[in-house]
Amino acid sequence: MTSYVIEADGGSRGNPGPAGYGAVVKDAAGRVLAETAEAIGTATNNVAEYRGLIAGLTAVLDLAGDGAAVEARMDSKLVIEQMAGRWKIKNEGLRPLATEAASLARRLRVTWTWIPRARNSHADRLANEAMDAAAKGLPWQAKGLPDADEDRPAAGPRQADTGTSRHRDAAASQQRDAGASRHPDAGASGQRDAGASGQRDASWNGDRGPKARPGEQRGEHDRGTGWMPPTQHATTLLLLRHGQTPLSVERRFSGLGDAELTADGVAQAEAAAERLSREPYQPHVIISSPLKRARATAEIVAARCGAPVEIDEGLRETDFGAWEGHTFAEVQQRWPAELATWLADPAAAPPGGESFAVTSRRVQSARDRILLAHPGATVLVVSHVTPIKLLVRLALLAPPAALYRMHLDVACLSRIDYYADGPAVVKYLNDTSHLA
Repeated sequence: MTSYVIEADGGSRGNPGPAGYGAVVKDAAGRVLAETAEAIGTATNNVAEYRGLIAGLTAVLDLAGDGAAVEARMDSKLVIEQMAGRWKIKNEGLRPLATEAASLARRLRVTWTWIPRARNSHADRLANEAMDAAAKGLPWQAKGLPDADEDRPAAGPRQADTGTSRHRDAAASQQRDAGASRHPDAGASGQRDAGASGQRDASWNGDRGPKARPGEQRGEHDRGTGWMPPTQHATTLLLLRHGQTPLSVERRFSGLGDAELTADGVAQAEAAAERLSREPYQPHVIISSPLKRARATAEIVAARCGAPVEIDEGLRETDFGAWEGHTFAEVQQRWPAELATWLADPAAAPPGGESFAVTSRRVQSARDRILLAHPGATVLVVSHVTPIKLLVRLALLAPPAALYRMHLDVACLSRIDYYADGPAVVKYLNDTSHLA
């Protein structure tokens, strides 16, 4: 018996053109359990449809976990037939998306069903809502979940640019985005990302001024320094890249391999700790990637600052699979085709590794958990190149190409202030003054 139903859709206003997807998860009785939608920039109809399916499968896994029985319904004959194994995937650009969708589907018991477009109006509406919102420079906002299925007519003609999605279930909401990093944790600055920005634009440069603990009142000195003052006290994320490791010295792919800090890396962490122990920093809590190089850096800072350390799996570096420990030149020589695909599509993964699209969603979930758990606090996040760059790009609402323009040194410090009404403000990036 089917326990869940996914209805997914995607579209492109131009094919290729501004594109977006929508997906809804229902129970067997037709009650809506979750909705998700996102504007994904310029893409084809087929890419958007696959992205909708991936979002729907991810939503079911979030709700029910592995092994759930699911009927996946789409009006895309191509996607349904390819996922069912009856049609070959001839478009190499779709292969990474099909691989990601199939990987998710293997964790479930999925029945693939083609439906006419008229019966897929709920998902179609969500995709159009996301694109329409993005055309106005706004993120897609999930409306309250109805008690039962209430399909409405599809929105108007498809238009728009990039936007954001907010995945909702009965308990919480999250923002989703796809992101990428061109080079490894070794310190290279190029990165790739496809998809939409994760937060609303801030047309002002808010500054909360001298440090205040959660719950303290803001004074005159806390007013914003730009066009308008912030509406309330910000949650500050101080983003610290871990200290030097043997792999970062040699500029090698460093993902899940648990490299230790070098002696210089320890000294860099101690210099960061000395800086962070003073005003106006003094974090209330330290949240670290689980990997040794980040944990060691976090513990050195904690010993100096007296702040507790928490571990969040979502802050780990991308899994580079078979490329772990190799230089970029070595990978280019041994895996030329796989590398070309990886550089061209953030949904592609290294052999045995993790795609950057998956990394981005994981990092955003970690960000949302942190902001929810520590409102108004100063939080030190100790992580890696890819997660930090993704957080900065999303906060800036910068285009994907902006990731190629960022460089992060080992033990550098960056800062983002998040306000409850939406805007995020990047205060600084790759600050290494404490290492001088």
